[in-house]
Amino acid sequence: MTGGTDHPDFRGGCQCGAVRYRVSAGPAKDCLCHCRMCQRATGNAFAPLIEVPATRITWTGTPAEWASSDLATRGFCATCGTPVYYRSGDTVEIMAGTLVPGLVVFAPQVHSASESRVDWLDRLPGMPDAPTPPGIAARIHSHQSPES
Repeated sequence: MTGGTDHPDFRGGCQCGAVRYRVSAGPAKDCLCHCRMCQRATGNAFAPLIEVPATRITWTGTPAEWASSDLATRGFCATCGTPVYYRSGDTVEIMAGTLVPGLVVFAPQVHSASESRVDWLDRLPGMPDAPTPPGIAARIHSHQSPES
């Protein structure tokens, strides 16, 4: 891992809580990866990732893994299917969507694999916001594990 900024301790995990992690404080590299493999692995336009040395991560639960290429392995929860990380060599890139909110500021510094960036992303800043209608959130019973 080259570059990056210092982050405090942070933690997160999958939707069901079967796979949790804690990352000790230190340098991390925040990025948005637009490669086609990340698009397919996340089911999204890009993967927001925080790269840290694997030695700084403590796991609770065992993530399932799949070698998506000869360079990388992707970790996910075998119970709920949440994509949790991308591992290559001595570093792990944690999916920013799995972070417990408020513990660390995710501030991407680079768009990687920008040649695969989907063209509709450029239209997002001009789109109107549509908040959840009042009362909807109160009627939803989430089956997700509490974030802690």
